Amino acid sequence: MSENQKTLKRDYIFEGKGLHSGLKVTMRISPAPAGTGILFHREDLGPDAVIGAVADYVTTTQRGTTLEKGDIRISTIEHLLSAFSGMGVDNALVTLNAPEAPILDGSALPYVQAFGADGLVEQDAPRTYYEIKEKISYRDESSGSEIVIEPDNGFSVDLTIDFNSHVLGVQKVHYDEGTDYAAEVAPCRTFVFFHELEFLFRNNLIKGGDLENAVVIVEHPVPEEDLARMAALFNVEKVDRLPDGYLDNVKLHFPDECARHKLLDLIGDFSLIGYRIKGKITADKSGHKINTTVARIVREMIKKEINQ
Repeated sequence: MSENQKTLKRDYIFEGKGLHSGLKVTMRISPAPAGTGILFHREDLGPDAVIGAVADYVTTTQRGTTLEKGDIRISTIEHLLSAFSGMGVDNALVTLNAPEAPILDGSALPYVQAFGADGLVEQDAPRTYYEIKEKISYRDESSGSEIVIEPDNGFSVDLTIDFNSHVLGVQKVHYDEGTDYAAEVAPCRTFVFFHELEFLFRNNLIKGGDLENAVVIVEHPVPEEDLARMAALFNVEKVDRLPDGYLDNVKLHFPDECARHKLLDLIGDFSLIGYRIKGKITADKSGHKINTTVARIVREMIKKEINQ
């Protein structure tokens, strides 16, 4: 018996700042008819400024996933896409008045809590899956990242992160159709290394970042003056390095929260294939660049099969 597509029960409004742009944004997420997929509408650019959430439109992947078509640009969409995929939303219209989705708490949890409270609407159309028929391997030699997809009866991910960090160590996570996405993946926030923060600020990134939406890893003890400067950048009174090597701005939800967040990102980026897939994914040192590259490869394979 095939599953049917699903959409939302009502509209949802989220307001906040874009992580990188720092711009205030209002985002409305609405139900959409069966077969729509996920669409983004930049209402500030006019009624026709609509772009589909598919890998064809991916441009930059620095610190987030960006879609672009003509003058339409929308960034940092991976957490929302992950929530749609993880909660089983096939069709939705996302309307924004700025070029970047709000970062909120740096995870997918606000979306999951909202959608989960109301449940979803089953639609009168079957959900379409694409079955991986042969092994797909892609390696990015510049980063050492690798993703392998193998045929399987369901969808699963085995993901490993290794940043050569004595704080994080090597973290491994597993996800399959029996995993409780809402409880085990959605709460996991984005993360950054302390030594990257000033660089990101100087390069006009993370303008909307604050100490409530990211886990900060501090590899080595930091001089007090550096901690004070960072506190000033984030407009807080004081920050400190905990004995386990994390900044004291947030408390970890899981010991392997950083690996789980990379899993969250991968689920969101892979939704850009435009189809739910049946296959076993093994991801090593994955990130937005390799995620979206592989998503595009799979999408092109599907297009070729359809056109044969």
